[in-house]
Amino acid sequence: MKYYNNILETIGNTPLVRLNRLTKDVKATVLAKIETTNPGNSVKDRMAVQMIEDAEADGRLKPGGTVIEGTSGNTGMGLALACIIKGYKLICVLSDKQSKEKMDILRAVGADVHVCPTNVAPEDPRSYYSVSKRLATEIPNSWYVNQYDNPSNTKAHYLTTGPEIWEQTEGKITHFVVGVGTGGTISGVGKYLKEKNPNIKIWGIDTYGSVFKKYHETGIFDDNEIYPYITEGIGEDILPKNVDFSVIDKFEKVTDKDAAVYQRSLAKEEGIFVGNSAGSAIKGVLQLKDELKEDDIVVVLFHDHGSRYVGKMFNDDWMRERGFLDEVKTNALDLIKDHAGKHLVTVTAENPVSQALLLMNQYGISQLPVVSENTCVGSLSDTHLFAKLLANPELKEMPIKHVMEAPLPEVNGTASIEEVSKLFTSGACAVIVNYGDNKKHIITYQDVIRAIA
Repeated sequence: MKYYNNILETIGNTPLVRLNRLTKDVKATVLAKIETTNPGNSVKDRMAVQMIEDAEADGRLKPGGTVIEGTSGNTGMGLALACIIKGYKLICVLSDKQSKEKMDILRAVGADVHVCPTNVAPEDPRSYYSVSKRLATEIPNSWYVNQYDNPSNTKAHYLTTGPEIWEQTEGKITHFVVGVGTGGTISGVGKYLKEKNPNIKIWGIDTYGSVFKKYHETGIFDDNEIYPYITEGIGEDILPKNVDFSVIDKFEKVTDKDAAVYQRSLAKEEGIFVGNSAGSAIKGVLQLKDELKEDDIVVVLFHDHGSRYVGKMFNDDWMRERGFLDEVKTNALDLIKDHAGKHLVTVTAENPVSQALLLMNQYGISQLPVVSENTCVGSLSDTHLFAKLLANPELKEMPIKHVMEAPLPEVNGTASIEEVSKLFTSGACAVIVNYGDNKKHIITYQDVIRAIA
């Protein structure tokens, strides 16, 4: 009989698959290293087991211990499988931008999941870096994995992923492309391949809001590069020790929108149902296609499975809310499609100005229609209110009719985007669209920008 002794023995030996439709305009042969066939459905299974086994070997992890790690979900899954087989408890600390599917999967395999805010600095006590470290000091017989700085992360890919790619391509690989997060995959694979052939190019895919690309090119860690982003699994606001910049030849940034769009395209056009960072990786290849030649062999690594993103990137409503769906918008009704089902916030001329300020703050809006019997009789904008209140703070308790501006222009639902745009360029801060049966909504600058972006 041929069988494995446990699930951990099935890790590795993932397939290499040629891409065809998405890369039809790329001169080179582009091959995808599809890591979803690992038992935890991601490349992180490799390093998770390596880190645990190395910690067991040197005594950092003891029998009956608790494993603690900050993770975007995939490393947690790999650790969970290892902990199940080896008899450890697992605590996973995630940021709140990670998909619900990732959190649910971790709980399903027995992990204790802690969720932390994304938009805080790494040193903030609420960050998932800080919470992971704190739990490791508070819980007896625990071990903090720290995949970012743990050398076993890189070691796993040097020992397994790199050799597999070299053997599968018969040493013909010319370029290796992968999204960079903790840095273990690109550094381990890159080190192995460079030792085999120093001419192989190692390209890292980064995201906007991350520090990698600028640091690699200038040596400057620029805080101004850091801001929240949606793409999962790649990019960082720190410099993990596992990122070996010396083996990386180039970084290429890919937008959140392109990462999501190309993730979906891989499923629809190549039949490869993979995660968010795969969308970034293949779009990075397409952005760099002019640097590739006909006889080049490009291997692009796809980290994880698409099932972890069905509530986000594979959800049309989620994509539409962020302006990521490339839907054709031709008229005013198309412009409000994303929020037509939401309540139109309005005030009356007799409401106090303080009520308008409260609503603007509560709903995060910068303009308000002033209505009377479903007719727009005036308007308020935050810039106008600011100027008025700065000159006379007592106006705050006066009726809105004393400070309101002219009514917002109105169009019907079939008005073209060009017609609506002309109203904005003529000075309107917003436009009301009337689409029958006394149904009205507001078109903002952002609605028009999303339509033409």
